[in-house]
Amino acid sequence: MTQSEAPVFTREAPQSGRIEAVSPLVRRLVCPNGGPFTQTGTCTYVVGHGRVAVIDPGPGEAGQVEALLAALGSETVTAIVVTHTHRDHSPGARALKAATGAPIVGCGPHRAARALRGSEQNLLDAAGDCDHRPDREMRDGDVLDGPGWTLRALETPGHTMNHLAFALPEEETLFSGDHVMAWSTSIVAPPDGAMGAYMASLDRLKGRSERIYWPGHGGPVREPQRFVRALSHHRRAREAAVLDRLATGDRTIPALVAQIYQGLDPRLKGAAALSVFAHLEDLVGRGLAATDGEPTLEGEYRTV
Repeated sequence: MTQSEAPVFTREAPQSGRIEAVSPLVRRLVCPNGGPFTQTGTCTYVVGHGRVAVIDPGPGEAGQVEALLAALGSETVTAIVVTHTHRDHSPGARALKAATGAPIVGCGPHRAARALRGSEQNLLDAAGDCDHRPDREMRDGDVLDGPGWTLRALETPGHTMNHLAFALPEEETLFSGDHVMAWSTSIVAPPDGAMGAYMASLDRLKGRSERIYWPGHGGPVREPQRFVRALSHHRRAREAAVLDRLATGDRTIPALVAQIYQGLDPRLKGAAALSVFAHLEDLVGRGLAATDGEPTLEGEYRTV
């Protein structure tokens, strides 16, 4: 991958705890749940004025819903929109519904990409919000609207299998959830996520015309078509690195991570292992790598 093809990640870090207008139709309130996987926190978006939609109310931490309602004042929440069922995004929807009576819409219940294999454990069980039950499950192309605004659902599975993005045509923007973020790549972790689905979802975005993305964490994705192309190249380069290390004799996921992610923050090694596992599952499925039996985190792999 050439330097020009590499995604340029930005470290723009919106401040948590205060609501700010980021466009004529969109306001952002960042939840105070910052960390290595969430940057400064989950971005909650308010769309419209007067009668509004709230996207991804966050983890439901004490004070977050109160801060949001205080910022909205006399405005009416008409819909609570959820992009996907990770606990840093969706549990707050239930608290906001209890406070406002607004329906929860958007992604369906949490589901995995595949069943557990043998004694396999889902290392992201704690991240999945299995209590999420929307009042209206939106599918690709479904529309939600209000005075002066429209949200159109776009199915983007991969990070989770129920992941949705939402286009706002009035401003030529896309709420991209955790599918595409400007500050970092998105984790794709089996069995909840799947690399093949994630790459196909990236391909869906390449031909779209939105001029800016508002992601689930961090600042906006500017020049999104260029960024998505670079992100896809980045993932393919990671896949090539996995195949190259297999060809040199590395056989296990820890060995691959040690070589491919040199200098990685130790807090992120578990996520890196899951990402490599997602690539290996995809490579085995495409006949480019092999393992004895089904792919597992503990398995040994080889080139074909």
